[in-house]
Amino acid sequence: MAARRLSSLISLSSLSSSSSSLGRFSRWGRRISSFSTSAAIDEPIINPSIQIDHTQLLINGQFVDAASGKTFPTLDPRTGDVIARVAEGDAEDINRAVAAARKAFDEGPWPKMTAYERSRIMLRFADLLEKHTEEVATLETWDNGKPFEQSAKIEIPMVVRMFRYYAGWADKIHGLTVPADGQHHVQTLHEPYGVAGLIIPWNFPLLLYSWKVAPALACGNTVVLKTAEQTPLSALYVSKLFHEAGLPPGVLNVVSGFGPTAGAALSSHMDVNKLSFTGSTATGKVVLGLAANSNLKPVTLELGGKSPFIVCKDADVDKAVDLAHSALFFNQGQCCCAGSRTLVHESLYDEFVEKAKVRALKRVVGDPFKTGIEQGPQIDKEQFQKILKYIRSGIESGATLESGGEQLGSKGYYIQPTVFSNVQDDMLIAKEEIFGPVQSISKFKDLNEAIQRANASSYGLAAGVFTQNLETANTLTRALRVGTVWINCYDIFDAAVPFGGFKTSGQGREKGIYGLSSYLQIKAVVTPLKNPAWL
Repeated sequence: MAARRLSSLISLSSLSSSSSSLGRFSRWGRRISSFSTSAAIDEPIINPSIQIDHTQLLINGQFVDAASGKTFPTLDPRTGDVIARVAEGDAEDINRAVAAARKAFDEGPWPKMTAYERSRIMLRFADLLEKHTEEVATLETWDNGKPFEQSAKIEIPMVVRMFRYYAGWADKIHGLTVPADGQHHVQTLHEPYGVAGLIIPWNFPLLLYSWKVAPALACGNTVVLKTAEQTPLSALYVSKLFHEAGLPPGVLNVVSGFGPTAGAALSSHMDVNKLSFTGSTATGKVVLGLAANSNLKPVTLELGGKSPFIVCKDADVDKAVDLAHSALFFNQGQCCCAGSRTLVHESLYDEFVEKAKVRALKRVVGDPFKTGIEQGPQIDKEQFQKILKYIRSGIESGATLESGGEQLGSKGYYIQPTVFSNVQDDMLIAKEEIFGPVQSISKFKDLNEAIQRANASSYGLAAGVFTQNLETANTLTRALRVGTVWINCYDIFDAAVPFGGFKTSGQGREKGIYGLSSYLQIKAVVTPLKNPAWL
């Protein structure tokens, strides 16, 4: 499958809707004009016509209740209403899941079957997932709030592609024969770790499911997956499909629960051999500490970001505005690599700000199940309130609020697409990860200044560069201290392209051939040679 741009649906034509002028006062007491976005938040919502059948834990191929019998609600971000109650796994359930995964690895068929047969099971699963795209996309949107068109047309096909990609790798993993000084035959074996503990986030539940589960299984590991407590439904559903495809019991176990209980138990478990976590930098540090203080299990971390989007002086302003808009607002701004620091050359700055404001005002916000919606609600009340707090901080610190800045509607967790100009690097909105629809625009004088300011962040996940000059692009590509640089594009997530961060944005890589190394350990085997014909 060709590279897909996650933000491609952002270009959907806006639906016409009335906009009303709002007013608020800055800390100096003068009135700042801001505007609402095209939306119909208070209209009756579309109720998904899908039955929630899988709310229990998946352990050893069976759906079971939590050992404690506890459940917790998963909520509809459009309203805050309960969608379903889901089993609340804790340490005892993690123990049960790890025991099942351990037995499946040590005694079961998965690591002992041919890599080709593992590949065939993964391919059958991908076919089933593709067949059930509508149901899976409905669960993803209902539980998360992202537009259904995004789920169905972009993300689920990417999940299918990821499993097919790693299914293709399963029977192509091999070691090397190494020439040695002396009469010895030396070879390396690439072996699975054993039980892999995988912790996925709520912003892209199934996409990150595929980034972790696919390579882990292709390499012959067994898995215990902990879902985010905000979005447990889709992983449980597709894991049922995986077993229909022929996955042996115990190979893939899914525990829904909370970080301090289930997540901590998985991270510190002595019988888990490998850990992979995607989430905030703060939580990633906790996970890394738990792994180190237990059995020193290796950890892959994909963490937070504050990615710069650099618009150079030779840029086409209209194209740059559109790309910067999608780089930030895609997925309600809930994207670890969002282009959340928009740095614009001073010669283009005023024009860029005005056009960025206009584009934000045209953004269509509403029920994510409706056709043409570009932005749904934020994930939950906590994230909703956090974003509004950052918006207030931007106003109070002196940034100019160009558009948005408030809640949309009277129910659910919708926020107006918000644009700030005159943002200074010492402001919280310029330094900290907001994880919401808030664009911060700053100006720079020359390339050296842009590089220095872009690299001043503690994060290093990604960066965007918009220029027509090849030398400028090459200079920035090598100077920026980030794991991914997108030149005149953004959010390209092909299955073969590695992803991960520098600095506090994480360690290790996911996707592509580099993603395999996260789930394999290398063993050297040395054998004496007696009277070899050659060395």
